[in-house]
Formats: sequence, C-alpha cells, structure tokens
Amino acid sequence: MNRSIMVVAGAVLVLLGLLWTGQGLGWIGGSPMTGVTVWAIVGPLVALLGVLLAVRGARRGGGGRP
Repeated sequence: MNRSIMVVAGAVLVLLGLLWTGQGLGWIGGSPMTGVTVWAIVGPLVALLGVLLAVRGARRGGGGRP
C-alpha cells in the first residue's frame, strides 16, 4: 500500500473511531448508534487501528517497499 494512502486511511479511521465513540457515549445524537454501548467500545479500537496504520505509513521508507 502506498505510504500516503496508509496515512490518509489511518486518519479516516481515527476520525470514524472518534465519531463512533461519541455516538456510543451519547455525546453525538441523531443516529440509531447513539447511546449504544457497543459503539463506545468499537470506536476506540477503530481509532487505535487508524493511529497504528498512519504511524506505519509515516515511518515507511519508500513508496512501495514492504
């Protein structure tokens, strides 16, 4: 996966995870996910995965090297 794609995908996952966390905790309303505990658990996990993906992409040396 290209380095910049990994960083962007990681950032999107972080934002999505934060959104899901906020909905699960009831901080963000207007969704069937609001107040549902499972999203308060899944959200931080997705955000953490996004951070790991972005860091891995940022540390990667070249464009397509494994």
